[in-house]
This record gives sequence, structure tokens and C-alpha cells, in this order.
Amino acid sequence: MGAATSVVLAGLAAYAAVALLVWAFQERLIFYPQSPRGEPRAPPGWSLERVDFTPAGGTRLAGVLVKPPRERPPVVVYFGGNAEEVTVYAAEAAQAYGERAVLLLNYRGYGASEGVPGERALVADGVGAVEWIRARNDMDGTRIALHGRSLGTGVAVQVAARSAPRCVVLTSPFDSARDVAQAVYPWLPVAWLIRHPFDSIAHAPRLTMPVLVLAGEADTLIGPHHSRRLAAAWGSPATFVSLPGMGHNDLSIHPRYALSIREFLDAHL
Repeated sequence: MGAATSVVLAGLAAYAAVALLVWAFQERLIFYPQSPRGEPRAPPGWSLERVDFTPAGGTRLAGVLVKPPRERPPVVVYFGGNAEEVTVYAAEAAQAYGERAVLLLNYRGYGASEGVPGERALVADGVGAVEWIRARNDMDGTRIALHGRSLGTGVAVQVAARSAPRCVVLTSPFDSARDVAQAVYPWLPVAWLIRHPFDSIAHAPRLTMPVLVLAGEADTLIGPHHSRRLAAAWGSPATFVSLPGMGHNDLSIHPRYALSIREFLDAHL
């Protein structure tokens, strides 16, 4: 065996080893579970209910439900990013969504929720959460909006496909996690390796409920072209809000961000 052949074989072995590591440990690259972040607070005059929810799979999930002082309010179900402990947003519910109840349920392994996160599990839990809301009589289960952010958009889109909410809000969405990962790792066969593809664009053409898409023009993690591609594939005309100068983690501080969400919900919820 010549020296050149040895170098090629060593390179191939190293490449295969890296690919195997990515396949084996991809959950650590996709999900970043966060510990509880302190005591959640409701907006002034609102009520806060601790949620201890066990969907059909038997895994206990924990979160909070915050409700405004009105009879049978409509509901927003929030699906967070891959490194969010969502109950910390309880105090911001009124500013973010107006007088609508908000369910902040942590993913498996996040906050006080048990279990291990994965695409199928998170989607099934989200569908179960919508069914849980609809079974209650203190909220209007006919008026539910889903709001997903970043990774949570991949959950929200699939939950929308299975539960038919009134409308959907997507912050920094992607066409598919597979396509985003392929752009980050162009030298790896991502399509063969990924077990959690979150293929939102495959579901989008069948979804006809109103959708609001918010994207930061300076987002370098999920480039706005991914968001535009998903919006273009939606089964009805999408409302697209592009926030100049905003990146992936700071776009919610733009004045138009919360205003756009509240105006959209006012129109459709």
C-alpha cells in the first residue's frame, strides 16, 4: 500500500468517524435543555396556573398557563427555541399577545418536564396540549393560535397540520432543519444522517389557516431565505414581516415585532 493510498484511507476513516459521531450525538446538536429559571410571574391582574400535563405517551410535562381577566379568552400555545425555558415569558404575555391566554409548556427534558426531546415526541405533546385546551371550559377552544420560534416553528407547523388552529405565528422559521443543517455542514451527507428533519415545507402547502412569518434580515443562523421559502410554500397567502438589522436572537426587541403579532391576532383570533 502506497503512502498516497494510506493518506486517502486515513482521510476516509476520519470522515466516516465524524459522520458517525454526528449521527450518534445529533440530539446534543439540536436540543439544548434548560433548567428551571426561577418563579414565573403573570402580568398584573392576570392569573397564573401551574400546568402538570401528561400526554398519551405517559411523560410528565410542566409549564404554566397565564390568563387575562376576561371570560373564556382565546389561547396562544407557544413552542420555544432549542435553548428556551419557556415559563420565563409568562410576565410578557400581555405585551406579546394582548388579552389572550398563553400556554407555556416546556419540551421534554426542559425546565421541570421529564423525558428526552425528539421531533415525534414534541409534535405529539403539542397536539396533546391543544386537545387539553379544547377539553376545558374556561377558555375558547375554537380560537387557538400556535406560535413557534426557531426550532419551535418546526413543532408548530406539524401541530397545525394535525390540530387545525385558527392561525399560526412563526418567528425565524426554516423550510426544514435538514436544509439548514446541510448549509452549515455542506461536507456531510446530512439527509442520510439526520433523525429529526422537522420538514416544515413538506406540510406547508396543505395548511390554509392564516400565518404570520417574522424574520430578521441579519439572521445568520436561520437565514431569512429559509423563512421566505416556507412562507411561499404555505397553502394560503402568508403575511411576511422582515425586520431590518435584526438577527436570530434579538429580533423580538424590534418595536414592530410584538406589534405585528398583536395586530395579526386581532385580525384572526
